[in-house]
Amino acid sequence: MAISKERKNEVIKDYARKEGDTGSPEVQIAVLTEEINALNEHARVHKKDFHSYRGLMKKIGHRRNLLAYLRNKDITRYRELIQRLGLRR
Repeated sequence: MAISKERKNEVIKDYARKEGDTGSPEVQIAVLTEEINALNEHARVHKKDFHSYRGLMKKIGHRRNLLAYLRNKDITRYRELIQRLGLRR
């Protein structure tokens, strides 16, 4: 269910704005998207696992809030991130 430490570090490296950046909205949203995708696959297989489903919904809400923050802060960074992650198809 959870993404591996190596995969998380790869995502952080791909979306970091500078060396050692782990707190920018882009990085946080990218990591959450990876976790959401993993939980989505888990929920598809284990349809009655409602505890994991609740965790999935909490992560989706957290990502939504971070996306709203980034959209209000800098619309160009928001649009680039949406395009790069493949959200809002």
